[in-house]
Amino acid sequence: MKTLYLECSMGAAGDMLTAALYELLGNNDKKAFLKQINSLGLNNVSITAQPIEKDLIKGTKIHVKIHGHEEHEKNSCHTGHNHSHKHSRTNLKTIGNIISKLKVSKKVKDNAVNIYNIIAQAEAKAHRKPVTQIHFHEVGEIDAIIDIVSVCLLVDKVSPNEIISSPINIGKGHLHCAHGILSVPAPATANILYNIPIYTNEYEGELCTPTGAAIIKHFVTSFGQMPIMRIKKIGYGMGTRKIEIPNCVRAFLGESDKDTDSTSNSIAQLQCNLDDITGESLSFASELLLEKGALDVFYTSIQMKKNRPGVLFTCICEIEKADFFAKLILEYTSTFGVRKTICKRYILNRKTSIQKTPYGNIRIKTGEGFGIKKSKPEFEDIAKIARMKNKTLDEIKKNIKLK
Repeated sequence: MKTLYLECSMGAAGDMLTAALYELLGNNDKKAFLKQINSLGLNNVSITAQPIEKDLIKGTKIHVKIHGHEEHEKNSCHTGHNHSHKHSRTNLKTIGNIISKLKVSKKVKDNAVNIYNIIAQAEAKAHRKPVTQIHFHEVGEIDAIIDIVSVCLLVDKVSPNEIISSPINIGKGHLHCAHGILSVPAPATANILYNIPIYTNEYEGELCTPTGAAIIKHFVTSFGQMPIMRIKKIGYGMGTRKIEIPNCVRAFLGESDKDTDSTSNSIAQLQCNLDDITGESLSFASELLLEKGALDVFYTSIQMKKNRPGVLFTCICEIEKADFFAKLILEYTSTFGVRKTICKRYILNRKTSIQKTPYGNIRIKTGEGFGIKKSKPEFEDIAKIARMKNKTLDEIKKNIKLK
């Protein structure tokens, strides 16, 4: 299977991901890409790729110039631009119109719009407003659109069967943006990174931007350590931030031994037997683990020693978070021990899109693999609209078209 692995130990930003994927192309394909991205139909825009070497690591830095001035993705609560000129306020519809006119394939356009939808949903949640009322500041600027479209175009050119990412280093401290001074990660970025393995270390500042987070969320099918694979190419996408070690996203392209029609990865299964816990405490522990990012939590009736009725409490989580969730189980249940099992699972490649209905936008989850393709609407969206519109669930579902 053709596998793309992204190493995000120094975070992720749109320009860094673009540069890392760009390095996976052959010389002729690199020239063709730059020619195409400079001919999208955006006026007064130029994109160049600069070879950079830092501490014996050679990579590429992508430069975007608008009216001759270079844009930077650095320290912001949106895509991180730090300009002297005034930002426009762009809504999702305007961005969709801009992308629809670009000289790229429908597939690339659709992926770009879906990435912006992820950002819009995160902003809407952060500001507690409908998506239709969300206006982008930095994230709506032309260079951010170029970053997103460039990555979509490069993924299409590289054409991996699966994309896997390492846990993402998000940085720490505070950042200055259009909304003032915020903690890292900014609220919208944190919403995008929900249920994605992240961590922080000694590096100050925003290492993972909303643009980078949304791109990762859209394209990456699983997170964890690099799978067993035969490396064919390596790309280094260099960032703007100047620190003592190379600031880059590293992309590995190679062949893994997985079935090309499936995606598999490993998860941790944590279990314990309980016969001395109340139903209220059991429910509280289950809800807490799910809120903290567990993939699933459930319990099964069992017969324990001394003929006591009990439950088998099970938590499924990413392997990297097993210690964290084991500690929570020990703290919030009556058990004195937790068993851990590493399980191999087969999953469909999943993505989320937005479908417009007469009652409002509804997220559609699509899974594909093993020759199977299935879609289902997000129940929480249906339930929310049903309550707001005073309609039944079936009335809302009748307006949803699944492929």
